[in-house]
Amino acid sequence: MTLPTLAVTLGDPRGIGPEIVRAALATPEVMGAARCVVVGPSGAGIAVEESIGEWHGRPGPSTPELAAAAGSLAGKAIERAVELVRSGAVQGIVTAPIDKAALAAAGYADPGHTEMLERLTGHPTAMMLASSMLRVVLATTHLALRDVPQAVTQAALVRAAKLTRDGLRDWFGIAEPRLALCALNPHGGDGGRFGDEDMRVLAPAAREAEMAGPFPADTVFVRAMRGEFDAVIAPYHDVGMTAIKVASFGEGVNVTLGLPFPRTSPDHGTALDIAGSGRADAGAMAHAIVVAAEIAQRLAR
Repeated sequence: MTLPTLAVTLGDPRGIGPEIVRAALATPEVMGAARCVVVGPSGAGIAVEESIGEWHGRPGPSTPELAAAAGSLAGKAIERAVELVRSGAVQGIVTAPIDKAALAAAGYADPGHTEMLERLTGHPTAMMLASSMLRVVLATTHLALRDVPQAVTQAALVRAAKLTRDGLRDWFGIAEPRLALCALNPHGGDGGRFGDEDMRVLAPAAREAEMAGPFPADTVFVRAMRGEFDAVIAPYHDVGMTAIKVASFGEGVNVTLGLPFPRTSPDHGTALDIAGSGRADAGAMAHAIVVAAEIAQRLAR
């Protein structure tokens, strides 16, 4: 069996990205799943096959100037990884964590990986957090909470459902995905007492996209974990992220749905506070590489 080749970006070089990539690449499960091309700056503590510059800082918190330099290198690594997959040199991308503030300081307007990949590829995307316990897809991603009600439109929910259904069929082999929609308001609005968005926007979206719900957040994720649904569409970032991280922290994988190639990442951040201490757990990074390799293998059949 020919193993797929994946580009693995180091993320923010001040964070735990370089060390968890180095540790993950040494595990038997990763070595048996894919050939990995490391993309990032030289000088970050790991040999890179695709260098996008030189890193002269140390792990951990830094000055604003070094943060901007780190953000620039992280952004360039993502751009280079997309170039590699477009050229056919690799079949997918796995990304170590980035610092969104550092990315912004470097001049990138993208709030995160998902939005940058959507811009670079021109493909509409959705963020899925997946584990053996639960799959959650975010209908909106990195927004202030005050902006969420305006962003949770029927069109956005239907689009997220379509991307989810297509991804579960094509990438995960689920022939007839069962989707549920998480409500926006407490108790699903309680008949309009706590907001009318669930009746006015979410319920029509669920009907149009053939999803169950909307169901209150305090029950829908439990029902999915018990096997009733294959994925839950969450209306905003924290309600979905909290559910998946409580259920599966350290195991969850971020999968960008909608791209013409697999892209995954671990379900945690840069952990600047422990970077360089040797305490970072590479398990989620290794799992992200294995999942990307499995998707690439499925797409190649």
